[in-house]
Amino acid sequence: MKRSGFLIAGTHSGVGKTTVTLALLEALIRRGMKVQAFKVGPDYLDPTFHRVATGRPSRNLDGWMMGRSEVLKSFARASDDADLSVIEGVMGLFDGLRGRSEEGSSAQIAKWLSMPVILVIDAGGLARTAAALVRGCQALDPELKISGVIFNRIGSKNHLDILREAVESACAVPVLGGFPKEEGIALPERHLGLVRAAESLSPSIRERLAEMAETFLDLNQIVKMEYSVEAAVPFRSVRGENKPARCRIGTALDAAFHFYYQDNFDLLEGAGAELLFFSPLNEVEIPADLDGLYFGGGYPEVYAERLSKNESMLASIRRFAIGGGPIYAECGGLMYLANRIETAEGGAFPMVGLLPGQVRMGKKLKALGYRAIEAQEPSLLLEKGGKARGHEFHYSEWIESPSPDSVNGLKRPYRLFRGGESSEGREEGFYCDHLLASYVHLHFASNPNIPERWISLCEAFRRRIGSSGAKK
Repeated sequence: MKRSGFLIAGTHSGVGKTTVTLALLEALIRRGMKVQAFKVGPDYLDPTFHRVATGRPSRNLDGWMMGRSEVLKSFARASDDADLSVIEGVMGLFDGLRGRSEEGSSAQIAKWLSMPVILVIDAGGLARTAAALVRGCQALDPELKISGVIFNRIGSKNHLDILREAVESACAVPVLGGFPKEEGIALPERHLGLVRAAESLSPSIRERLAEMAETFLDLNQIVKMEYSVEAAVPFRSVRGENKPARCRIGTALDAAFHFYYQDNFDLLEGAGAELLFFSPLNEVEIPADLDGLYFGGGYPEVYAERLSKNESMLASIRRFAIGGGPIYAECGGLMYLANRIETAEGGAFPMVGLLPGQVRMGKKLKALGYRAIEAQEPSLLLEKGGKARGHEFHYSEWIESPSPDSVNGLKRPYRLFRGGESSEGREEGFYCDHLLASYVHLHFASNPNIPERWISLCEAFRRRIGSSGAKK
């Protein structure tokens, strides 16, 4: 069976993949199409832009974290009711974990899904050499189907004509259009995405993006691009397979906490969890009758003062922890559970205080890259010896500093390894029988046992305290 879709890749980072992707999403949505967006790699930020444009959650497709089988499952889950799928690539087309293979790259995902590739090229200072870039990509991996080229930052119509002539004559690949230099729609640079999608994608920018796609791109040809479902994945809907809710997990979701992999939500719900979203910034306390708490990453340092002043929320989280409630936190969530956050500007703000330390923000990146973990102890998510994969990206550093509210008897649950490296690793995270926190953003698809283990512990907590628990 043939379905409509394509992957937007670049020759390198910064060529305008996100701008082209958003322009296409906005234009296609305005044409009445139901579009499902995806992002190659571990990035949380571009999927938030996708969601603003499409009104649907965008999924990450990461070959290293998820593996082929889970990538195919995630793609099938999300795209089964869409008219067209749009995948935004990561970095350059072949850039991934290593220099000698396509692992973790956009090329790997395109091949796994038999997906046609649209190559985005920065046209600044280029003419016939553009054809060499396309031919080089074709030659490096002939199995890839490069089905079109879009140029960004073209100087004039004549410039685009020269580029078109060069590529189409030398590479037999159609040029699908080109965007002129356009200052008004440049997405702002952001430390870890400091400018949120809802803030930077104003209605006027979204309208301008759609107009650019309609004016400068051959949308009629683009929407005809197809991939073969049978060649990529057994195509079937999994929406009807969710089990009845077994537990209620409160999930922090607001401007301070919004870095989550959508698949983590899907997998938890598929295993029987009911997720109750709440705002540590704006609500008085956590939702009632919870069996677990989930704090993802985000920008607690940006909202540190407001989080700190919401004392009733902090107190409700402490009460839940004291009562033995299962709590999982990663990166920004770990920062929130610390004694305090020290901002880069010198402010110091008390936080929940469950973890024996404080977090100090810096102006230099402290950690970036893929991470593999192995459990040194049984914990909330893994049995001893269990393994999972994720990503780490933060500007903060951890400083040991116990407080009276710190949970006693915390252990270091993980041995952490840099992705693709063989080493002895280092200790990472904090754990007791009901609390787990780490800087690593785990992708639950890297270990299918994670959702079931966490939900089972939440069920056990509900039985122990006799809470009303999940809906019947």
